[in-house]
Amino acid sequence: MEASSVTRRVLARADVRGWGWWQLPWLLRCYVGIVPVAALALTLVAAADTTWRAADLWKFVLLLGCGLRRSEAVNLRFDQLQLRESHWVIVDMVGKGGRLRTVPVPPWCKSLIDVWLRDSRVTEGKIFRRVSKNGARQDAGVTSDVVWYAVKRYGKRIGVAGLAPHDLRRTCARLCHGAGGELEQIQFLLGHASVQTTERYIGCRQNFREAVNDRFQISLANDAL
Repeated sequence: MEASSVTRRVLARADVRGWGWWQLPWLLRCYVGIVPVAALALTLVAAADTTWRAADLWKFVLLLGCGLRRSEAVNLRFDQLQLRESHWVIVDMVGKGGRLRTVPVPPWCKSLIDVWLRDSRVTEGKIFRRVSKNGARQDAGVTSDVVWYAVKRYGKRIGVAGLAPHDLRRTCARLCHGAGGELEQIQFLLGHASVQTTERYIGCRQNFREAVNDRFQISLANDAL
């Protein structure tokens, strides 16, 4: 499998609601604390000049696009990708505390995963596999540490030495909220036991200028006033 051809297919297929990867600086202009994530996705694609580096892309897809924890991503199995209500999802995802949830997979994430599955010829078991530096896909799965070091490596490339996998999960939450996602749906996506945890992820603040209870009206009879 040649990395250059993989990269071309990724660039040709990747689409986030009509936006190409080259437009990600605008699309992913999101900060978690002081950590910019916009340049990260571009760096990943640009750095995919070898197969083992191209494989890093699939690690980031589920962290940023689906908000998975790194332990959840490395343990993802092929049979967990299923269609539900005409939408691809990850079923039976076991999160913290053993809580089960179903995680929606955005179309752009699924298209990138499909490229990996086709070129790596993974048809069962864990989706993420080790790739040697000569481009050969191995049968052994990757560990959480592999994801950690991959994020650290590319974080340094964009000048953010402290970038961690969980920053991508928090960024997913903020992108969802910024796109109008409901707080409870983001909580379902991330598998938080408490909505307060989700609020901390997205930095919720009460908005008095556009108060939520101003969105409905109740007509009162004149004699009741």
